[in-house]
Formats: sequence, C-alpha cells, structure tokens
Amino acid sequence: MALLLVALLLYGGFQLLLTTSWGPSFTLFADGHRAEHFQAMDRVFPSVPVHAGTDVRALVIDERSLPARYLYLGEERQTEAFLARTETTGLVVLRGDTLVHEQYRSGWSEASRATSWSVAKSVVSALVGIALGEGRIESLDDPVTRYVPELVGSGYDGVPLRHLLTMSSGVDFDEGYDSTFSDINWIFVRSMALGRPMLDYYSGLERGRDPGVYNEYASSDTGVLALVLARATGVSPAEYLETRLWQPAGMESDAFWNTDRSGAEIGFCCLNAVLRDWARFGLLYLENGMRDGSRILPEDWVARSVEPEAPHLQPGPNPDSHWTFGYGYKWWIPEDREDGEFTAIGIYGQYIYVNPARGVIVVKSGTDPLFDDHDHESVALFRAIARWASGA
Repeated sequence: MALLLVALLLYGGFQLLLTTSWGPSFTLFADGHRAEHFQAMDRVFPSVPVHAGTDVRALVIDERSLPARYLYLGEERQTEAFLARTETTGLVVLRGDTLVHEQYRSGWSEASRATSWSVAKSVVSALVGIALGEGRIESLDDPVTRYVPELVGSGYDGVPLRHLLTMSSGVDFDEGYDSTFSDINWIFVRSMALGRPMLDYYSGLERGRDPGVYNEYASSDTGVLALVLARATGVSPAEYLETRLWQPAGMESDAFWNTDRSGAEIGFCCLNAVLRDWARFGLLYLENGMRDGSRILPEDWVARSVEPEAPHLQPGPNPDSHWTFGYGYKWWIPEDREDGEFTAIGIYGQYIYVNPARGVIVVKSGTDPLFDDHDHESVALFRAIARWASGA
C-alpha cells in the first residue's frame, strides 16, 4: 500500500509538472506531442528574435499537385503514403522564385515557425562565410582558440575552423539520441535544468582522433562555431543573421533562435522559421548567394560549401566517414549525386533540398521518429519532385 501511495504521489507530481512552463520539455519528443512542440519551440526553451525586414522577396504562386509516384530502389512508391509515413507537417516546393506546391498537416499552417534542428547548421555555415568575407574571421585555418580562448586545453584546442565546418574536429562527442547520458542529451540537461552555459560543456570535451582525417557527426562542432561568430563579429549570431542574411534575403516573417539559459544561441540547432522562409534560404544558395543582383554570401562560398574538400568527406562507401552521404560546409551531398544537388538535414525529418541543375528547392518538415531510416528515400522523392517541377 505504501508503494502504491508513493507511486500515485509521484504520478500526480509529474502530471502537475506537465502543467507548468517545464511541461513541454518533458513531452518534446513524445508521440502525439511533437507536431505541437516543433512549431512552438519558444514555449520549450528560451529564445531570441530574428526580425524580418520590409523588403520581402515576393514569390510567384503557381501551385500544382505533386507527382503521385516516385521510384526508390527500383520500386514505384506512392508519394502520399511516404508523406504520411514520415509524419510530414509541411512541404514547400519552389522552381526558382515560383512556389509550385505548398501543403501543411497535423495542425500546421503557413504561419507555423518550423524548428530546424540541425538544418540550423547550414545557416551557421552561411554566417561563417559572411564573417570570412567581411574579414571578421581571417582564415578558415585559424585555430578555434584564437576566438574562444576558454577552449584552450580542451579537445578543440588548436583545431582549425575548417575542420569544425566539415565535422572533422576529432573531438569525442556522443551524438546518440537514444542514449540518456550521451553528450547530445546531457548538454541539454546541464544547460536547461542546471543553467550551465553550453560553452562550459564544450570546454570539457576531449580529443578522440586527429582533426581533419575523419568525418564524424558532432553537433558540438557547430555549437562552437556559433561562439566563434559571436566573438569574431561582436554581436550575437541571431543579430548577425538578422542584419546580414534574414533581412537582405527578403524573409517574410520573424524567426526566433532558441538559447541556453545563459542567453547564448544553441548554434547546432533550434532556429525556427516559416517554411517559405526556409525555402528562401535554399533559394539564396540556388542563386549563388545573390538576391536581385546584390551579393549576400561571398562570391565563392556556395561552391565551396557544397563540394567535399577532402577524401574523407566524399559520398559513397567511405572508410573515413560515419555515413554514406558526403559533406561540405554543413551541407550534405547525397551518394550517386544528381544535378549538383545538396541538402540540409535535421532530425525528425527536416530538409532543405536544392537541385541547381533543375532550379528546384524542396523544404520538408516533419516529426518522423525513424528519420535516419528515411533520408535516402526522402532524396529519391525530392529528385522526382525536382524533375516534375522542372517539367522533365
């Protein structure tokens, strides 16, 4: 009886906790809650705004139905079935600056600010390129400790910035989402529950292998790059994004970036924006960093960002990489690459897919718990959409 009473008290306390401001943190990834939380992350974690400007880049609207089928592994599959199976919450397709398809599900709308998860890494890459072009970062061969001296003595000590851009730092960071005590989970516990800055966590990481020889996915690499940006530019990454990219590129809506409890942006994830603006970000890369003749990204930055610069970053079976997709500067390169394509990817099914040869961008948001299993098939669908949108 005593054990039953304790259990009831604990259960009642947990239910009460769910009604407080902490509640969304406990149900963030739970079935039945992801669609709600992934469009309202300012209720889950602290955040800072990224304001849109008044010079919005207009999109031409010419909406059509998606192709009903696509090929994957030699088998014809149903588009609708895949969108449902991967818990799609939104899908936007551009052909140049023409919106040819837009849909939302699970209570989402065109006003929903979709959390990016790791798609934000590609935005951090763009900001690094801008800072490099402005001379605020002198060289990608600069050691990270030139900008963040708190990392002296850590696994990041002396690591060049380019190896952070390419997930090749050699720092030992456990990205296991299903492991309670993995680094990617524990860094949130330390930051959100205990109020410790994420920089403190990064400073305790150790070197696992030499930098620049192996492609190992480590979100900490991008988190540290966001700190480099703040130190190099003298402003927060959110402010730098707002003035250097969000407003110049003509985004239509305010975004927001989640922070740790010290107020520093979570650089490796958690930038939140409407899908049309995520598509405009893809359009910026499709148009080589330009908007209407004005340059936003340095002239060669897009080309450098979407081409693997070393053997360990090449797509396909690669003994020096953790995955079969290749890697650029925070952009993924699908194996058996078609049309110069590249994509940003976030957990639970977030994508910005860019097909330069066909002039097509596909943005997909979702709450897919089997996201790792569906990346290759997602690319197969995006390729079919690109062919359809381009009239092939």
